[in-house]
Amino acid sequence: MGGEDEYRSVVFDESFVRAARLQESSARERMTDHAPAVRRRPPLRRGFTRQALILVVLILVAFGTAIYMGVRHPYGTDDAQQPVEPLRMTVVPLSPQGKVPGAADAETLFAHSPAAQYEVGAEGIPLPAARSTVHFSDSQVVTALTTAKDYLVRSSLYPEVLDSSEVRPARALLDPAQLDQFDQSVDHPAADGRHAPTGWLVRFDPTRAELADPRIRVQGNLTAAETDPATLEVTADHTFVYALRPTGAPAGAPASLFTVRRQLTFRFDRDDLRLHQAQLVASYVQAGPLSCAEDAADHLHPLLAGQTAKAGGPAGTNPFATDSATALCGTLSTAAEPTV
Repeated sequence: MGGEDEYRSVVFDESFVRAARLQESSARERMTDHAPAVRRRPPLRRGFTRQALILVVLILVAFGTAIYMGVRHPYGTDDAQQPVEPLRMTVVPLSPQGKVPGAADAETLFAHSPAAQYEVGAEGIPLPAARSTVHFSDSQVVTALTTAKDYLVRSSLYPEVLDSSEVRPARALLDPAQLDQFDQSVDHPAADGRHAPTGWLVRFDPTRAELADPRIRVQGNLTAAETDPATLEVTADHTFVYALRPTGAPAGAPASLFTVRRQLTFRFDRDDLRLHQAQLVASYVQAGPLSCAEDAADHLHPLLAGQTAKAGGPAGTNPFATDSATALCGTLSTAAEPTV
């Protein structure tokens, strides 16, 4: 009994037996082969079982699929993003044929002008009914139209933009790829069709004119269309009418009307739609009353009540300078002025 107690703590379970390096031969093996009482077992086969191998393969497939889906475009299209084009701009001053009409009351000027029925401020920039396109949903079209409207409001109606004290409200809505061009336009204005701040914004010479009435009259329309599977294009055509008076003049000083027609083309890729930003690719501006002899690239220098255009035409155009823009100027029709 004492011997049994000595080995009672040892448990010979099945796994222990299977792992033994020596195995007792059976009686038949000892009789027929005269084999020794014990023999060495062949080493156990170690490595992956079939189930483990299948599991590893499945994990690798899942991991590879996740990587593949991660590098694909999140919207499931293979269309490459188009490079952002620089803004092409044209600013056309409109010169009056006589003295600029004026009145002490801005409301009187508006009431006797073609802007009499225009809406005030952002109400004059309504959003059209939005419909999905082949590759863009209703909500994406609405986003494009809303962003274009926001840019128009910030660049044409914000007082701090109009008086040239700020540019950031409009700048914040531009695609990052256009910010260098915008900043160069503001820091180094040039009438070259690429770097005129007045192609990006409506801003007046703060030493010459200020708003006589904050209620700016506006009328126009927005349209949206798909130009390719990766791009939405919004076209804006709006006329803005401002009541101005000389800077620092008393409240009763005569006011006059200044008209700016802006025809802008915006483009949006899917990143722009997601980030609520726009690519402004074309800007055609007509503004007056202005003198053709004055540079309208940096600021608009309005002719105010009772003033006439200075003698002289626009800056000369050199046809041999292929990188320069043609200087343009037009005549402001008397039908565009208030009848006071």
